[in-house]
Amino acid sequence: MILLVPGSATLQEFEQIWREGLSAKLDNAAFPAIEAAAEVVQKAVAGNDAVYGVNTGFGKLASIKINPSDTATLQRNLIFSHCCGVGEALDIPTTRLMMVLKLLSLGRGASGVSVATIRQIEALLENDVAPVVPTQGSVGASGDLAPLAHMAAVMIGEGEAFYGGERLPAASALEKAGMKPLVLGAKEGLGLINGTQFSTACALVGLFEAKRNALECMVSASLSTDTIMGSTASLLDEIHTLRGHQGQICVARAMRRLMDGSEIRESHRDGDTRVQDPYCIRCQPQVTGAALDLLNFAGRTLEIEANAVSDNPIVLADAGVIVSGGNFHAEPVAFAADQIALAVAEIGSIAQRRVALMVDPTLSHDLPPFLTPEPGMNSGLMIAEVTTAALMSENKHLANPCSTDSTPTSANQEDHVSMAAHGARRLMKMNANLNVIIGVEYLCAAQGVEFRTPLKTSTPLQLALDFIRSRVSALKQDRYLAGDIATIAQMVKAGSISKAAGLPALIEGLAP
Repeated sequence: MILLVPGSATLQEFEQIWREGLSAKLDNAAFPAIEAAAEVVQKAVAGNDAVYGVNTGFGKLASIKINPSDTATLQRNLIFSHCCGVGEALDIPTTRLMMVLKLLSLGRGASGVSVATIRQIEALLENDVAPVVPTQGSVGASGDLAPLAHMAAVMIGEGEAFYGGERLPAASALEKAGMKPLVLGAKEGLGLINGTQFSTACALVGLFEAKRNALECMVSASLSTDTIMGSTASLLDEIHTLRGHQGQICVARAMRRLMDGSEIRESHRDGDTRVQDPYCIRCQPQVTGAALDLLNFAGRTLEIEANAVSDNPIVLADAGVIVSGGNFHAEPVAFAADQIALAVAEIGSIAQRRVALMVDPTLSHDLPPFLTPEPGMNSGLMIAEVTTAALMSENKHLANPCSTDSTPTSANQEDHVSMAAHGARRLMKMNANLNVIIGVEYLCAAQGVEFRTPLKTSTPLQLALDFIRSRVSALKQDRYLAGDIATIAQMVKAGSISKAAGLPALIEGLAP
């Protein structure tokens, strides 16, 4: 259980909730502000003035006044009408993270929802009831309306939910969990579906996976450098500090430590006629370092957004007013998702070139063609390299910006939208592609380093190699490779190879 302080939750907490399936509750200190905002809404319900979302229709229908007696029906109808999502269901860990982000936003005390609504979300998390949330249907303004409506529907006993490994009608899931459907009060339906929590949750997951891939890529690049007997001169600290980018400095230092003590490297310090290695070896710190800097920048944006009030209208309890604004517009999330996509694409692009380098006998410094002991009879890793090229190309296409693709919706009331939702969703596929690219690089580099026997690689890289070989054996004769690729990609996704090499702790010590 994690106790959330609205406005102060961290990326580390979000990642822990997502990876470990932890429950979350709001700190009790948040509730006075929540209750104060709810009182402002109740006064508006009793008054005669038209207040958007409280006693009016929604969007283009905001000019239509609603009778106070129809308040509950208005909110219920809002949820029903917005449950228009399509496509596959969002995975349960990301759905739970989305719910946590909604808790944080409502917990700022500017949405006007009741304590009962807060407790319902907390209870869903605690009892492992996960709404079935279709992944398509949001344009990122006015918030993630369709996905969040499917979440809200489960709170009132409608729609579908996952419980106990089953996909059930929401009413059945709530009953099995010992919960009752919630009756929504004034503005509560709108408070639940307005906001950027779907887009932000998906973007955060993309960020977490991209950072893990970046760590794995530092180890795979170091192993590849040893495989092709590349120079480590380009990793000298003075080169990178002269430029000054922190990500670049950090990657270079990490790679130096990973390769320190390699007999393969020492064997060709003298008498090596090569002046420079290809860019995929020589410029790894510059490329992956820049990607890390971009990921860190996007992470700061998403951390702010995850703690933000992003619904509408906003209740300013101290002033006793309810005002319409545009915090639901997910442009910051869309930009962050585009930045993450660029970083993922470039990490994969340079990794793929190292794969190509290692399998090409004209470039790989005396290694056999396609890293097989019997070329001709065997094709070795020839087509594994082609697979990485295909996935690299796919990621390049997917990395095209989504934030620039606005289209008017809702009778031109919402005439500029962010497209943050599918900008964030695509990161899952891109990271999965990158898992494979880095995984195949590991397969090639492990095979190549073993061809350098009796020379040994460094201790950290040998630990990584030993761990790889505990799951995937050396390729001596051609065999069905799809299983090996799936296994190594899963190891990359889990971050287990970099962990075996000791890199996470090493990076922590080097990070600025």
